[in-house]
Amino acid sequence: ARQAVDDRADGDTARGVAIGTVIDGLTRALDAAEQTYGITTRLIMCFLRDESAESALEIFESARPYLDRLTAVGLDSAEVGNPPSKFREVYARAREAGLKCVAHAGEEGPPAYVWEALDILGVDRVDHGVRSLEDEALVARLVADQVPLTVCPLSNVRLRVIDRLEDHPLRAMLDAGLLVTVNSDDPAYFGGYAGDNFDAVRDALRLDGATLRALARNSFRASFLDEGARAAYLKEVDAYEG
Repeated sequence: ARQAVDDRADGDTARGVAIGTVIDGLTRALDAAEQTYGITTRLIMCFLRDESAESALEIFESARPYLDRLTAVGLDSAEVGNPPSKFREVYARAREAGLKCVAHAGEEGPPAYVWEALDILGVDRVDHGVRSLEDEALVARLVADQVPLTVCPLSNVRLRVIDRLEDHPLRAMLDAGLLVTVNSDDPAYFGGYAGDNFDAVRDALRLDGATLRALARNSFRASFLDEGARAAYLKEVDAYEG
């Protein structure tokens, strides 16, 4: 699952903290987490979409010496009025550098933003994407290509994308054949880590064990793990008897 902890490096550099300092600090912490707790993590450097496209390019270029520590670039913050196409150039540079690409789209913003994320930014994964259900052609595209959608139920409620968790479209998305995962989104702000989101949506939508297992499988299918690690985790999910 996508346990979202966005590396908003531009916010730190704006305060005079060099991006190398930011990435070095994060890398040390993540390495320690693996050694101490067996938790593996990948870094996605996110650009703030309500800032300029030029600022994103500046941040990306400043991060070039550290790209070996990054897995992907992302796009977050205020979606409405800031379409993915605004950042086409920095995403092109990221793809050329061999990074994966993700972007928030179709949460507060319209389905058209999901199309842009796919066709202009070339994303490997769409963050949120719950409003994709409003566009039948888009749903067909996402199903055919099995593009992962990292849904964050508790965040959706806090941002008023939906009024109640009981009204969440997660079940409809699964029924449509979409590759949906359950994730957290800024836990300290929206409340709830990945497990909390899982528990909340299970209870609100009365999801059975088979559905929960499918969601767990989806999280590994959507991850940026290497194939060997992915296969090992999927085997664990299939063997789980809880």
